[in-house]
Amino acid sequence: MMDALPDGVLGHILGFLLAPEAVRTCVLARRWCQLWRFTTGLRVGCRHEDERAPVKEHREFLDHLLLRGGSALDFCEFGFTEFQDDDEPRVNLWFRHTIMCRVRVLKLHIFSMCYLELDDLPLVSQHLTRLDLHGVVLHSSFLNFSSCPALEHLELVECGFLTANKISSKSLKHLSLTNCFLDVFSHVYIYTPLVSLRLDDLQGMTPILDIVPSLVKTFVRITEECEDVCAKLLHPEILDCVCQWCVSSKNIDGSGSSVLLRGLSQAKSLVLISELDKVVFKSDLRWCPVFNNLKALFLNDYWCTPDDFNALVCILEHSPVLEKLTLELFCEGPKYKIEMKGSFNLRERSAKISEHLSIVEVKCQDVDERVLKVLKFLPTINIYRAS
Repeated sequence: MMDALPDGVLGHILGFLLAPEAVRTCVLARRWCQLWRFTTGLRVGCRHEDERAPVKEHREFLDHLLLRGGSALDFCEFGFTEFQDDDEPRVNLWFRHTIMCRVRVLKLHIFSMCYLELDDLPLVSQHLTRLDLHGVVLHSSFLNFSSCPALEHLELVECGFLTANKISSKSLKHLSLTNCFLDVFSHVYIYTPLVSLRLDDLQGMTPILDIVPSLVKTFVRITEECEDVCAKLLHPEILDCVCQWCVSSKNIDGSGSSVLLRGLSQAKSLVLISELDKVVFKSDLRWCPVFNNLKALFLNDYWCTPDDFNALVCILEHSPVLEKLTLELFCEGPKYKIEMKGSFNLRERSAKISEHLSIVEVKCQDVDERVLKVLKFLPTINIYRAS
């Protein structure tokens, strides 16, 4: 049955195999001897961090494979668990060569305790549409994607931005940064026409986002690794300094404007999660923008700490077309045991809160004293539990 398929289809199918497996198909028949050389997909190494795939064991194979003639690739995936210092130039060579092969989707995952450093050179490709990186160090020139006009998806996991201060692109629509290491003294600026954004558990200073009119969906989770907090002063010589956030409510660069909320103000769906001792959102609320397009809002207990509901009220008053509000209160992890639904009382509504708010959800693990205080506060802004 397989032999009845044309060469182009067989080459596409071989792309779903790991490269060594694809090469071994040459023993099936004379026709298969050269098919693997023209596969449109290339997968080398491992797909999961619990597998073993040292760079050293793939050097000879990849050096021969990638010099197979430079035929175009739809996608290429590299996954390695170990590398040595002299492996870095080789991995960079493979990475750049796949760009020359007009690859559309490129993934490089380093599952190691050490981070592999990518060359500080811009990518130049008219074909690259998606780039996924894991466990690498990036520099400023690399993150300038002005020479990648087709790039729309960028996903970075456990990557380091130790010298990078900007992510810029005129085409990027979907950006995800998870568990990345940013500078502890300066912000990374994001200049892209995004549709979706995910910032999750970043270490260092929170990125600054310019206003994005096209933004639809956003997820932001600020954790204890965030350095935008007075308690984390890194050097003894500045222990006597007073944090600028507390004194003047200005950004670290002294601009006196919002870090995140202003940039997120055009989003239609927002998930905003923060730990209780972080100041990023509280500082932003001093210049709280109007979320003119916001229809769905998800907040955790940071926004409604008992005895201080100002943050919750502020963001609700600045969301004039909000339709759905979800509060996840004092939950350890993503699971919750109790879910309550309510609605906004239009007859007694506050003129400052959206008349479109029709769904209110409260999720928690237990109805303890902290949750009860929130439930008692909600009726003061005319939000009642559904009967």
